[in-house]
Amino acid sequence: MTIRSQLLKGILDGCILAVIENEVVYGYELSKKLQMVGLSDVSEGTIYPVLLRLQKNELITGEMRPSDSGPNRKYYKLTTAGKEALDDIRSEWLGISDAVGKLMKEKG
Repeated sequence: MTIRSQLLKGILDGCILAVIENEVVYGYELSKKLQMVGLSDVSEGTIYPVLLRLQKNELITGEMRPSDSGPNRKYYKLTTAGKEALDDIRSEWLGISDAVGKLMKEKG
């Protein structure tokens, strides 16, 4: 496992919750949105287990809806607990990323 994969694994829940906070999405759409912001190494195969875990932990809910092009799709929405968890993740991330950023700045 690469360093990038290890780092991403630790923050992927927060990234997924952040996308879902902005709009109700289905899995493939979520994958594309993550890729659009530069997380191109996050595959659908990685996302679906995370979605299942977040749903099991009641941070998101899923609802089947008809699709214009094929089978029904499961759309995900943030719960109140999910919003609180995302707020906590954001707070922790900002503190950690600021500290790590200071340590990792190049000398010069």
